[in-house]
Amino acid sequence: MPDPVRTLLFGFVAVLLVVLILEDIAQVEEETASNGQSKKVNWLIPKPHRKTAMHVDQTISTRSSKDICNLGPNCNTAKPSSNNWTFNKTLSNLIRKNVLRFFDPERDISILKGTLKPGDIIHYVFDRHSTTNISDNLYRLLPTVSPMKNQHHRRCAIVGNSGILLNSSCGPEIDFYDFVIRCNLAPVEEYHQDVGWKTNLVTMNPSVVQRAFQDLVSEEWRDRFLQRLQSLSGSVLWIPAFMAKGGEERVEWALRLILLHTVDVRTAFPSLRLLHAVRGYWLTNNVHIKRPTTGLLMYTMATRFCEEIHLYGFWPFPLDPRGKPVKYHYYDSLKYEYTSRSSPHTMPLEFRTLSTLHRQGALRLHTGTCEAERPQKELQSK
Repeated sequence: MPDPVRTLLFGFVAVLLVVLILEDIAQVEEETASNGQSKKVNWLIPKPHRKTAMHVDQTISTRSSKDICNLGPNCNTAKPSSNNWTFNKTLSNLIRKNVLRFFDPERDISILKGTLKPGDIIHYVFDRHSTTNISDNLYRLLPTVSPMKNQHHRRCAIVGNSGILLNSSCGPEIDFYDFVIRCNLAPVEEYHQDVGWKTNLVTMNPSVVQRAFQDLVSEEWRDRFLQRLQSLSGSVLWIPAFMAKGGEERVEWALRLILLHTVDVRTAFPSLRLLHAVRGYWLTNNVHIKRPTTGLLMYTMATRFCEEIHLYGFWPFPLDPRGKPVKYHYYDSLKYEYTSRSSPHTMPLEFRTLSTLHRQGALRLHTGTCEAERPQKELQSK
């Protein structure tokens, strides 16, 4: 093939790819904003086994959170029913197998020592034109083996940070699980009656250092941050250090404190492919998220090492099922526009997806209050 023809062909293919990518982005935004429609979901069942798979309800509502919560007292149409919930082990196993077709959470939960060295250049996941260097401190804290290697837990709780947890009395119930995952270093001490104490793995986005600990501008804030880290006591601290430019200094501050004070945590830094792999998994199942939230990331990863998964503090709506205001976070006054197109997340869509999985028995969403005696009566009996 002559060189001019080859060049023209390659140019045409490149333009076509760009157009397809732009169409995909536009479609995601359009579907996220659309109202009054419904989608069919390939519920995580591998295509070759579709004929033999169990029958499940595959339709989810795509109404926006504004539609749902404008119903006032009838807002409970968004609340998944927990009555007669039964764990669907078969579907849970199918989800696990399908997740493993995209990535292995045990391996991708962290970059390991030996794959990088101090001074290596890393391109950020979302800012591919920006780079950072592997510092000596970060290299020292890279795990030598996966912190979740060979771990398997029968019942796990993932605790989100929604204000729906306030006055829930779910703390004792949460503490009774075999493995507890928390998000973004959310405080527990003063809220333990509602959110519990137990922590086995907790995430820490770099922005948390700025938002929750005032960028450590004073000795008081440094002490508060250090106390929160020390309270983890052997837990896995999961730091997405290479997602977006702008948090490198905050990550380094945290690492220095951990090393200086010999804080008892097991640090983990997710692989560079993890976020795109998780998004790809959900897109393949026709769930058109722009960027998975920390909660959805943790659920997707937990399918690898947890048999039965329960979610608390997941509620992306400004009103509770009774029409009362709900704080975005249970611990602060931060505001959030759940349906804003400028947001990197599509929280109401994620919630509807999780609600469907709840109804199918693949996971359990807890959005109400908890009974003080339930951990002993219910959890021990399982």
